[in-house]
Amino acid sequence: MSDAFIVVAEARADKGKGASRRLRRLEGKIPAVIYGGDQPAQSLTLIRKDFEYMLENEACFSSILEVQIGGDTHNAIIKDIQRHPAKGFPMHADFLRVRMDQAIKVNVPLHFINEEQCTGVKLGGGMIQKQATDIEVQCLPKDLPEYLEVDMLDVELGQIVHLTDISLPTGITSTALELGEDHDLAIASVIAPRGAKEADAEDEAGDAAEGGSGDASESDDTGADGEG
Repeated sequence: MSDAFIVVAEARADKGKGASRRLRRLEGKIPAVIYGGDQPAQSLTLIRKDFEYMLENEACFSSILEVQIGGDTHNAIIKDIQRHPAKGFPMHADFLRVRMDQAIKVNVPLHFINEEQCTGVKLGGGMIQKQATDIEVQCLPKDLPEYLEVDMLDVELGQIVHLTDISLPTGITSTALELGEDHDLAIASVIAPRGAKEADAEDEAGDAAEGGSGDASESDDTGADGEG
């Protein structure tokens, strides 16, 4: 787990859409909420520019945060962020309190390594297609990784990388794989470039056409012999 991220928040009394708009427009803040654990949900406000700066670090999404509210500190994870549909800046944040002695479920980013040296790319001329950029894991907060690596070095053209191909550190389990083997989802694959696929399709179509025209000419020849 990485060094702690600190979120400085203030308790918020005003609620509703109007109050939230005033926060965002006039005070440079955004509304938030923290919930879970053995405490009631609490409405908060965050300084937007500070929160945006923290979000630039990918690790904050898979780390235990220290949410400071007045003189109290809560261990929490980011559970959800609502963003502006056009501009993408955060408009609201949800934090989930965690206990350090209880397992949590968190989506952890995937880092793909050795993409340029990948066998299917370097020797097969293929391209890497990613089906997932993160996976949900379950572990104790102290074991939570910032990211998980997916090594593409030995992946060949046409090969698919599944969840079971990811090496998980001790104490970490995939929530999908806990449901059974049929949940061994595809993570990435090496596919032939679009142009190569189209060329193969054209070749197959050409072969089929040639085969068909050959049959027709044989048929014509037979007919001609019959007439003679």
